[in-house]
Amino acid sequence: MVAKAHTSTLILALKGALKSRNMTYRALADRLNLSEASVKRLFAEETFTLKRIEEICDVLEIDFFELARLARGASADTDEMTVKQEEALAADPRLLGMFYLVFNGGTLESILDTYELTKPDCLTLLLKLDKLNLVEMGANDAIRLKVPKTLRLQQTGPIRKVHGRAVVGDFLQANFAAKGGYFQFEFRELSKASVALIERKLQRIAQEFHELAELDGYLPPEERKTIGIALGVRPWVISLVTGLQKKTPIIKA
Repeated sequence: MVAKAHTSTLILALKGALKSRNMTYRALADRLNLSEASVKRLFAEETFTLKRIEEICDVLEIDFFELARLARGASADTDEMTVKQEEALAADPRLLGMFYLVFNGGTLESILDTYELTKPDCLTLLLKLDKLNLVEMGANDAIRLKVPKTLRLQQTGPIRKVHGRAVVGDFLQANFAAKGGYFQFEFRELSKASVALIERKLQRIAQEFHELAELDGYLPPEERKTIGIALGVRPWVISLVTGLQKKTPIIKA
């Protein structure tokens, strides 16, 4: 059995996941080939095995790691910069670049070794970041990050507004295969429910992408490289490809 102290938290997360998907105990019971009464008893008595929890995760189309994130509340917490901080970075590409390097573990020495920057220029940028309360400069030019590694850009914040379209455009222009990357584009007709399912899967991939980056942040810089990942789904007009045009609906009086 799962340890009692952890089970209660996981069960709360399971209940939350069921509620968010509008799935009843009866519907879950049908998917698990159990009676509704059995499912209710599992939740009431908290008599879950790891195997049963994994089966429920499969039904909910989440994995155990995502359930753990839900249980500790990580999915509900989003660490973001303030609008003022983002505005300052958005207005100065060099400052934004410096913050990116420091956020990913760059030291003054490694930055000077890798980029065409003088030490005075580098320190000037770092002091600006210090004033923005994003980093803290210490003795011997030590740099301490003052924001958590879980930091994310605001979805509609200044940085995305100023640089988002240009960055995405630059990213998509490349020959992915030639650059050692991977790209695939698909289109089909889906129901609203299926689109919602795809969106949840994309959100999970984005979360895992950031979590892997946080784990790899402990590796030395020479063992890491910047990787871009584009995730998106939207209604798409097929006439852009075929040249066919839909008829304008006739509005009856």
